[in-house]
Amino acid sequence: MLTTAPRGTKDIMPADVKAWRYLEETMRRICAQYGYKEIRTPVFEHTELFLRGIGETTDVVEKEMYTFTDRGNRSITLRPENTASAVRAYIEHKLYAEPAPTKLFYIGPMFRYDRPQAGRYRQFHQFGIEALGIQGPNIDAEIILLAVQILQSLGLKDLKLKINSVGCPKCRPLHREKLQAFFKPHFDELCKDCQSRYARNPLRLLDCKNPHCHELGDGAPSLEECLCDECREHFEGLKKLLTAAGIEYEIDHNLVRGLDYYTKTAFEIQYQPLGAQSAVCGGGRYDGLIEEVGGPATPGIGFAMGMERVLLALESQNLLPAEMESMDVFAVCPNQEYFPTVFKTVIDLRRAGLKAEFDFQGRSMKAQMKQANKVNARNVLIFGEDEFARGQVVLRNMATSEQKEIAITDIITNLQAEV
Repeated sequence: MLTTAPRGTKDIMPADVKAWRYLEETMRRICAQYGYKEIRTPVFEHTELFLRGIGETTDVVEKEMYTFTDRGNRSITLRPENTASAVRAYIEHKLYAEPAPTKLFYIGPMFRYDRPQAGRYRQFHQFGIEALGIQGPNIDAEIILLAVQILQSLGLKDLKLKINSVGCPKCRPLHREKLQAFFKPHFDELCKDCQSRYARNPLRLLDCKNPHCHELGDGAPSLEECLCDECREHFEGLKKLLTAAGIEYEIDHNLVRGLDYYTKTAFEIQYQPLGAQSAVCGGGRYDGLIEEVGGPATPGIGFAMGMERVLLALESQNLLPAEMESMDVFAVCPNQEYFPTVFKTVIDLRRAGLKAEFDFQGRSMKAQMKQANKVNARNVLIFGEDEFARGQVVLRNMATSEQKEIAITDIITNLQAEV
C-alpha cells in the first residue's frame, strides 16, 4: 500500500503536466479578458462553513465530505467545493467595501468521498468563477459566456448549455408544497435519502441519482409554474441576453444542481461525447449565501468546471497540444577533465535564461548524444579535445545537422542568437 496512491487519487506525472498547464493558461487568459482576479483559499475550513453554506440535506454534506477533528478538538473539513471558501474570504477581508462587482477565479484541488470513475476522483481539481455584488441577469449571462468561451477556445464543439430558474425564498414555498403533494403517493417507493429529504428539502428529490427516484420524478411540478414576478423577469432577461450573444441553450426544469445555496439562475454545460459523465461545468446564482455565512446581504453567482473531465474530453478528441518539451542546448563532454568548464558554461546559460542540460554520469560521446535527442535538445555543444585546446567548442543544430566552431567565451551570445 505504501507504493500505491490512495483510491480515488492520481499522480499527475511530468508527461501530463503540459496538458494541465495548457488548460490552466487558457483559463487564466480568458479570465483576464473578463477582468477576473485569482484567489487562493485554504484546502481545509471549519466544517460549519460547509454545513451552512452548502446545505445539510445535500449529498456533499451527508455523504461525501472528508471531515476530521484536529488536535484542538475543532471539526475541520477538506474543501469539497470552493464557493463557500471564496465567500468566507470575501467577508473576512471586507471585499464588500470595494466597488462591485468583485470578480474572482480559482484553480485548485477539492475533496469528496465519491465512487471513483473516469473523470471523477476523490481528490479532483476545479476551475471556478465567483462574481459578487451585482443583481440582475447581466452578470449571469457574462459568466455563462465566459465558461462557453473557455470550452470553445479549447476546441470543444459538441457542447450543450442547459439553464433553469430555481426560484427564490418568495416562490419556493409554493413549489415545495406542490412537490410534496406530487411525491406523497409514491413516498414508500422513494429511496431512504429521498424519504428523508421529502420533509426537509423536497427540491433535492429532483436531484436524486437513484434511477427509480428519477423515474418517479417524471412530470413533477416545475419551478417555472411557481416563479414570482421577480424571478420570472430575471430568467427572461437571461434568455434574451444569451440569444443576443448567439448562445444556444436548452431549458431543463429538472436542473436544480446539487447544492442548497442556488437561487434564480442555475446552469450546466455538457460535453455530449463523454456520455454519463458529460457535465463539465455547472453553477448558478446564490443571492442568500453571503448573508447565510455571516456577511452582509450580497448577491452572487458562480460556476465550477471539472478540470479532469475537461482534460478527458480534450484527450478523447485529440485536442491537446502535441509539441514535445525541448531544451535549448545540451552540453556534451567526452573528456571529464573539461567538466568544470562545461558545468560553469551550463550554469551561465541557465542564468542567461536558456534551457540547458548536461550528462551527469560521464558516459561516452555516443551515449551523451542519445541523451541530447531524448531531451529534445535543439542545439548541442561538443567540448572536443582539439577544439577545447584552441578555446573553441562545436555548436551543432540538431534539426539541420549543421555545425560550426565558436569561441567558448562567445557561447551565450551565439546560442541566444540561435534560440
